[in-house]
Amino acid sequence: MANELLNSLLKEYEQKKLNAELEAERRKDDLYKKVPRLREIEDELNSFAIRTAKNILNSGNSLEEQEELKRKVNTLKQQKEDIFREFNIPSNYLKPHYECSICNDTGYITDSNYKTTMCSCLKQKLLDYSFNKSNMSNLDKENFSTFNPNIFSDEVDVAKYRFNISPRKNILNIKDKCIEFIENFDNPNYKNLLFTGYAGLR
Repeated sequence: MANELLNSLLKEYEQKKLNAELEAERRKDDLYKKVPRLREIEDELNSFAIRTAKNILNSGNSLEEQEELKRKVNTLKQQKEDIFREFNIPSNYLKPHYECSICNDTGYITDSNYKTTMCSCLKQKLLDYSFNKSNMSNLDKENFSTFNPNIFSDEVDVAKYRFNISPRKNILNIKDKCIEFIENFDNPNYKNLLFTGYAGLR
């Protein structure tokens, strides 16, 4: 079930990523129609990038020619920035607007050592799914802050409850243990909690 859920979520991520990139291409086409000079600048920059790569591989250009190429590239980039300012276009307008800027809607992050880890956004989606399946969606109403110990009897009745303390005192002890467990949740030396009872008890 866990693998099926993860695969399903990753398919959603692939679609989100694709939609963001297609939308970016649409914005680019619309902008190039509005400002044709931007397309020309982009084409020239791409041409210079290819030429620079070839020069690096072939070592065919002199230092002066390489510097001249850099100046041309910087001039084109400046023209591009000027056009963006003139038309009040955000600097990230042509980039895909991913839902998660950390993983770019892939669900995973690769660090400088090429180690891949799950992104916090995907972890949260898995947690949300588990939370919804756990029938704990009423936590905003049913929690320790709304807990009312007065609904439990303050009477000590060993014969009835099999405790030498009242149900109210017992439930308050349980509450304290639960809070202690929560506060030490990340402590590997702390023991887990086990709740038992008849079927249907809540």
